[in-house]
Amino acid sequence: MTRDRIAHAVHEGGERFSVHTGTGREVAFGDDAEGNELSPVEMIVSALATCSAMDVIGIAVKKRQAVERYEVHAVGDQRDEFPQILTEVTVTHEVWGPDLSEAAIRRAIELSATKYCPVNAMVSAGATIVHHRYRLHDTGATPRDAEGEVVATGPYRRPDPIG
Repeated sequence: MTRDRIAHAVHEGGERFSVHTGTGREVAFGDDAEGNELSPVEMIVSALATCSAMDVIGIAVKKRQAVERYEVHAVGDQRDEFPQILTEVTVTHEVWGPDLSEAAIRRAIELSATKYCPVNAMVSAGATIVHHRYRLHDTGATPRDAEGEVVATGPYRRPDPIG
């Protein structure tokens, strides 16, 4: 079953557009950050971070990881020439909790990046390379920190459907 994703953009002057979605949500796009308008490219980076985060937290909970705090940082590099595409994005999952399994967190990130996150699949299918990293802060009896890259996806990696 496919789901239709619907967006209706209405010009409100200058570079401001009000977008109404098929699910009844409304978002303002434009160049005025003070007016809470969003850049379309920033929205892609934000959507990538959030899509992956939703996967990772769900998988981590299923793997019985006691996550106390979880943040995702995403930084995109955009080229100067037109079209000003994202050439590279680094998504870093930062996780705090007692007795965290580094292997479980890495696997959750890997599954999101290679199997579940549709935003990552779409971005990686184009000219963008996406680095998926982690920073782990174990707050258990033996506190420790760990970090590293899990996987890089793209560029031009066509996602295979899961069947």
